[in-house]
Amino acid sequence: MADAPQDQIAPLLNPEGWELLASLGPYREDEAFRLNASLRKAGHSPELVSAVLTQSRLRTRAEAKFGEFARQMIFTRAGLEQATRLTVAARHAQRFAGAGIAHVADLGCGLGADAMALASLDITVTAVELDETTAACATMNLIPFRNATVVHSDATSVSLEGIDGVWLDPARRTTSTSGTKRLWDPEDFSPPLSFVESLAASGLAVGVKMGPGMPHDSVPADCEAQWVSVGGDVTEVALWFNAVRRPGIRRAALVLGPQGAAELTSGEDFDGGPVAPVGPVAGYLYEPDGAVIRAGLVADVALALGGHLLDEHIAYICAPELQDTPFARAYKVLEVMPLNVKALKAWVRDHGIGVLDIKKRGTSVTPEELRKQLLPAGKTGGKTGGKTVGKNKKTATLVLTRIGEDKVAIAVEPVQLPA
Repeated sequence: MADAPQDQIAPLLNPEGWELLASLGPYREDEAFRLNASLRKAGHSPELVSAVLTQSRLRTRAEAKFGEFARQMIFTRAGLEQATRLTVAARHAQRFAGAGIAHVADLGCGLGADAMALASLDITVTAVELDETTAACATMNLIPFRNATVVHSDATSVSLEGIDGVWLDPARRTTSTSGTKRLWDPEDFSPPLSFVESLAASGLAVGVKMGPGMPHDSVPADCEAQWVSVGGDVTEVALWFNAVRRPGIRRAALVLGPQGAAELTSGEDFDGGPVAPVGPVAGYLYEPDGAVIRAGLVADVALALGGHLLDEHIAYICAPELQDTPFARAYKVLEVMPLNVKALKAWVRDHGIGVLDIKKRGTSVTPEELRKQLLPAGKTGGKTGGKTVGKNKKTATLVLTRIGEDKVAIAVEPVQLPA
């Protein structure tokens, strides 16, 4: 189905559309055609049927980010892709609540995820959105919160009188007739990073969500930078200024996973901090979480594990003992081999490997292409979670990396620690 532009939102903004949408159960792709036909036969217009089915599908997708709240919300596809997960938005809101901020302007509120989290903590919220359709969605999503108001306006021109905190989620894509294109320069964002800094310079409590790939040299000097990962995926770096910046913290990695939240912090700037030793492949190999890598805290994790880096420029750690850490995935080292296609192909054949998981860092090898070269003809390879697949079809994990000038392949076994 196509995105939900204004003509697919407007039919929902009346009693008939809203009631029809509420009557639908979870979206099922295999039932969509039949449901489409039955709704039209019941007398609903094609435009309304298209709108409710599109929205039903988006609500089902949105459950990964919003949980049960998704069932009562309105989405656009682009807005959902860019929306902050509700668990992360709650942490943003807690920053402002903890600092005693009473009134927050959510500039570029999108569908209203952060505004919802702020309002749920009894903070007064002025949610500002330039796109008319998205602003309409935010208005519907914030109906349950009397302390939230949506303003259809440009984030850079709205009045901030009476407001003591600002949250921003700048647009990091540009749209043209050929589609959307990701922007990389923070000054090309809407609003730009310089606008964020000007707000902070005025003394307001300011937080801003940026893309996780933001270079360290683009991070302003007077803020705290917190990289966040959810279930192993790095979702953002949030920059915090003034009252919502924590004393003594320059950079942090917040890891949200099945076991809860864990955070690693440093008061050092990006060119400071401890230096980890470099050593051989042995014992257990640890693959740091992406937030740890982005925040420049790999050496901190290595030292905490009593381990060392394999190469000072590559984020792989080895340690003699197995330790449970939320900041890295552990593997038992089985064998170290040169990264040589002929030798690896023989190794795969001799070990009866039928499924191959390949990880890499510090080498230009493409895992998909190497997998095709190594596996017997007709085998697709892939991930199995460490299980044997069928008779004589074993699974294996290879880590490809560089140690100094040498390219190596490390055979490892994923370690599943007790919950």
